[in-house]
Amino acid sequence: MTEARAASRLRITPVFWISLAVIFLVSLPNLLDPMIRHDDFPALLGEPEMFWNKTLHEGRWLNYLWHLREVITPAWLNFALYQICWAVYATALAVAATREDRSLPVAALMTALILVAPPATLISGWFNTLLPGLALVALYGVVVCRTPQRTARLLLPLFVVPTFMAYTTYPLLLLALCLAGTERRSPRDLIGLLMLFGAGFVGAVLITYALNWHVHGVFGVPLADWRQAEPAQSLAGLWSNLDWVWRSFAEFLNKITLGAPQLLAVHAAVLVGAGVIMTRRAPMELAYLGAGLLTGLALITLQAAKLGILVPSRAMIFAWVIYAVIVIRAAQLLNQGQRPLLRLGLITGLMLALAYGIVAHQRYVGFHTWQSQTRAVGAELARLPGPVHVFGRAMQSDAGRSATIQSEFALHYRIKQLSGHTPILCDLPGADCSAVPRPMESGATWQVLRMDGATVLIVPERDPSPMDPSAISGYQSGTNSDSSG
Repeated sequence: MTEARAASRLRITPVFWISLAVIFLVSLPNLLDPMIRHDDFPALLGEPEMFWNKTLHEGRWLNYLWHLREVITPAWLNFALYQICWAVYATALAVAATREDRSLPVAALMTALILVAPPATLISGWFNTLLPGLALVALYGVVVCRTPQRTARLLLPLFVVPTFMAYTTYPLLLLALCLAGTERRSPRDLIGLLMLFGAGFVGAVLITYALNWHVHGVFGVPLADWRQAEPAQSLAGLWSNLDWVWRSFAEFLNKITLGAPQLLAVHAAVLVGAGVIMTRRAPMELAYLGAGLLTGLALITLQAAKLGILVPSRAMIFAWVIYAVIVIRAAQLLNQGQRPLLRLGLITGLMLALAYGIVAHQRYVGFHTWQSQTRAVGAELARLPGPVHVFGRAMQSDAGRSATIQSEFALHYRIKQLSGHTPILCDLPGADCSAVPRPMESGATWQVLRMDGATVLIVPERDPSPMDPSAISGYQSGTNSDSSG
């Protein structure tokens, strides 16, 4: 065992406790009653039949197996475990990337900057579904930190296959671990590692296609109709679909800059500065990290151009992760000098981590109105007999807008979670509520009533316009690529 690797092992435990404190502090408003996206509820409630279509249309076979478990755990426990796994991964990556430094501050700072990634906050709304996949990612992080490099690399393809079946870009998080944890870097080693990862990724795709062919009779992963994909059939099609590539990257940049163009200039300046420092002091390390970033961006480009879809920003979480590693590693290298001015890189990294930590905290706070309002009506409904008839559109309510819910079924599953009732959403096309008279306008408050022997929930709408069926997205439908986990 090398001296650097031995020193890294000694830092794992303290860095992990720091990362755990950071992630729990950031997500504190969401810990006791976490926000759950509408198509994440089947994983919470253990309803595999509701997730079955995603094995065909998204290749999520690992997640489907998770739905088959017999033990149903509460949402708060699942969210806590999910965040712990995310902290384990960030710890492993930071320790591996900063192994030359025996102190804790740099590794802790890198961990913090990884944890507060805007895509990580976005994707955490599907924590019930993604928990097993992230657990495997975290486990591989432990493998990288606790086993010889050769062992970790031999295991890479074995982890790529199941994590691909959890979320398409999770394997890129595994690649980041291998790239950051490499001890003796060389062009030949880098090419070999990328070929190994490529073989594992292609294998994961083929195995997923084969499973779909065996079970569904389709060799491939055909996209669901609601995505309104425009698959390219020729070079001309690929060229025309480049617009989806630009839109995907533009949306990602908009998310990580919080909609402020000025922040894009800040990130660009920080990245360029970090690149210059690493080019001078650790060029091969920069080549490794840059290769990982380019590999991920190439896969995103291929997906958007080939399928003609908007790739959601949360799928590019790997880009922020590698960005964080480059920035903090450059700051670490700069800090090796004796002049106080050279600590500017660490100060910049600290400011970014604090700023984005506050933003992530506020985003979780933004779910409070929806969670508290639905929790209140859920408690009332739990004391009343069913069936429950719901009038009004949750997506148009102030509470629904504040939480940016993406489907009317968010309320359907939320009521089921809190009260055990399976409500009927009367304003959805095809719902039969003829036995219950439509109540009068309720004003600005949610109301639970008993009418003609039936239990009724009235949801006040900000927008009183007639129902637009195209604005409703159910479990198997949606309005954009961000409506599914």
